[in-house]
Amino acid sequence: MLKQSPTLDQYKRPLQDLRISIMDRCNFRCSYCMPKEIFGDDYVFMPEEELLSFSEITMLAEEFAALGVKKLRLTGGEPLLRKNVPDLIERLVKIEGIEDIALTTNGVHLVKQAKALKEAGLMRINLSLDAIDPKVFQEMNGRKVKPDIVLKGMQAAVDAGLHVKVNMVVRKGVNDQEVVPMARYCKDIGVTLRFIEFMDVGQTNGWDYSQVVTKKELLEMVSTIAPLQPLERDYLGEVANRYGYEGSNVEVGFISSVSDAFCGTCTRARISADGKLFTCLFAETGTDLKTLVRSGASTDEVRHFIENVWNGRTDRYSEERTEETVKNRKKIEMSYIGG
Repeated sequence: MLKQSPTLDQYKRPLQDLRISIMDRCNFRCSYCMPKEIFGDDYVFMPEEELLSFSEITMLAEEFAALGVKKLRLTGGEPLLRKNVPDLIERLVKIEGIEDIALTTNGVHLVKQAKALKEAGLMRINLSLDAIDPKVFQEMNGRKVKPDIVLKGMQAAVDAGLHVKVNMVVRKGVNDQEVVPMARYCKDIGVTLRFIEFMDVGQTNGWDYSQVVTKKELLEMVSTIAPLQPLERDYLGEVANRYGYEGSNVEVGFISSVSDAFCGTCTRARISADGKLFTCLFAETGTDLKTLVRSGASTDEVRHFIENVWNGRTDRYSEERTEETVKNRKKIEMSYIGG
């Protein structure tokens, strides 16, 4: 039975979105997420038994839906490295109250899997693509993968009937020269591109504010293609400031958790691949749900436990960020918590 009143945190922010990491491994080594210097060939990832099973993921999603969650997103690592993802999606689409299911991917496996994902009930793909130039893209992904395979995956998703948005993390001096070419490319093919400011997630990505290209700077760069008109927000908790190109129905978005924080409307919870609940992307610690579930707790007990965690939530890291917190706060890696 769905909850009649919203589940609110200490700042009256409702619980509406859940991002579930289903795999801690990835076939890329992007410098802002899983740098190859840290996540080398000898890096030890989670054994399969440590990952939440599809049954456990489904049960937890049901309890979050009962508390007001309407949108699910599967993340990683690279979620499509996990076997039988369409089977999981088939379970999740049946949950009462869930209105939207998306998946974040680097696109490498979409050529083979897009059709099955759509048939299983997946609605949207968030595709990570940080450059259109092969040399720059290879530098960003750390695996010498060329953008062609990602672009083929994107086309496969579009052909399968999935709604596609492209996410580009912009790092000054690394791929900022690709902002205009990427914007022009996505505008020409009619796909929404969202620029993401380089964030201080985790401890290993070498973040420094001098490497951030701000929303204001990005907006000025993209406006050279065509004038941009601001669009109204679609829903509470929408993270992107959306704009439409004048004379076109194509949108572009800007996600600015560094220069223009949006903590005040954050409605997102996250579950790591090994079943820990995080109430902020920049969290230091999570709350163990897997042990609770595997101990035989009832669905009511799990639901009340989650509700209590959210009710006590006070996270607003991006609004409180200082030079001191960036240096001294030990944040969870993005590859572990999911983006």
